Amino acid sequence: MTVADELEPETPETEAAEAEQPIKQRKNGLYPGVSDELAENMKSGWADTELHGLEPVPQATETAARRAALSARFPGERLVVPAGNLKRRSNDTDYPFRASVEYAYLTGDQTEDGVLVLEPTTSPNGESSHKETIYLLPRSDRENGEFWLSGQGELWVGRRHSPAEAEQLYGIPAGDVRELPDKLKEATGPVRVVRGHDAGIEAALHDKVTAERDAELRVFLSEARLVKDEFEIGELQKAVDSTVRGFEDVVKVLDKAEATSERYIEGTFFLRARVEGNDVGYGSICAAGPHACTLHWVRNDGPVRSGDLLLLDAGVETHTYYTADVTRTLPVNGTYSEIQKKVYDAVYDAQEAGIAAVRPGAKYRDFHDAAQRVLAERLVEWGLVEGPVERVLELGLQRRWTLHGTGHMLGMDVHDCAAARVESYVDGTLEPGMVLTVEPGLYFQADDLTVPEEYRGIGVRIEDDILVTEDGNRNLSAGLPRRSDEVEAWMASLRG
Repeated sequence: MTVADELEPETPETEAAEAEQPIKQRKNGLYPGVSDELAENMKSGWADTELHGLEPVPQATETAARRAALSARFPGERLVVPAGNLKRRSNDTDYPFRASVEYAYLTGDQTEDGVLVLEPTTSPNGESSHKETIYLLPRSDRENGEFWLSGQGELWVGRRHSPAEAEQLYGIPAGDVRELPDKLKEATGPVRVVRGHDAGIEAALHDKVTAERDAELRVFLSEARLVKDEFEIGELQKAVDSTVRGFEDVVKVLDKAEATSERYIEGTFFLRARVEGNDVGYGSICAAGPHACTLHWVRNDGPVRSGDLLLLDAGVETHTYYTADVTRTLPVNGTYSEIQKKVYDAVYDAQEAGIAAVRPGAKYRDFHDAAQRVLAERLVEWGLVEGPVERVLELGLQRRWTLHGTGHMLGMDVHDCAAARVESYVDGTLEPGMVLTVEPGLYFQADDLTVPEEYRGIGVRIEDDILVTEDGNRNLSAGLPRRSDEVEAWMASLRG
């Protein structure tokens, strides 16, 4: 317990009030343990820590281009893009903060409470443009004691950047976010805001915005991410490379997972994600045995048994929020059984067909259709569903065992560009620079009486991250073997 823990517990209301009051007025109120002498002592004796000559964030050139495109799309309108606020986990503890994708995509900043505002302006020659400002919490005030007495003071949560430092980092003039709500309330003219991240900002704009207009802003920012720039592609490759190392880590400790549970696998991969990146890009799926048939198994509390399969679906998220999304289905003991190999090889063949269909000019749905056809053919061949294959595909009968789509866009969200229009995404055409997953699967539930007993409880998915290139595609996650014999050899080499 720290000294401040011994003082009266803070509430959001008292935190707001304390910053308004001189410290001497609080010595017998909110902070009864603070004497006048200590308050005065804490005001002075601190070195000047202002940073100068900071290098811009690595993506500063790209974020400037993204803001320029946004400005051109909505001339004459005020655009408001919040980072979001801390979210309460329990009582007085918060979840780790992750800035909204839209805000981070446009600024490179990742701090809570930040807001990017583009205010419409007109140049002397009559051209419409925007004045950019990034509104942030400034450095803590040491005169009123906020830096050490408030739960959000820098002594508690760490140093923030000054406005001058922020401008050096992000290439955007910075202001005090605490003054922004009043400015927005006084704003005139059309306004759009990215909703769902900052209730206070939305409240300040409640009589100036409409859901339909705000949705158009979110759709534009989602579709802008469909084609990745070179910085983004590099970050995705970095995420994948770390993920490959995370999978290697897991294979090396499968004996320890057998002695404990799926959580040993989850923790092992998480260590790699935190050491080399920001976090995992989504909850890791560490599904052993029949748990592999639960598509989003994230409880990860089941046993890991020799002779079973492990479906590991996991991805490292880089410090700039780009995530990998890779799946391998591994034999816990290092060798596929005959029936496991039969199912695995069918999924591998389906993935091969899906990847081959990823190329510029192809329809987005083509890779899904190609993979589903292979799986339908195998299910008919095995006698699990009555053919012909065209009938199975037309009626979607294979979906009892294939269950999900064969992939999705990938980027700063694991399911990236989710707000894009159907005609721009799933009914669209692939272009160079798009990055998507190809991840077919077969899942035979443990209680599925329509299949022979030997299939029941087997779930297989193989997933790779595929970049559309000018002349075809590139598998960003090719560093992990996929073919069943290669997987066995790879596991043997890692386990010694």
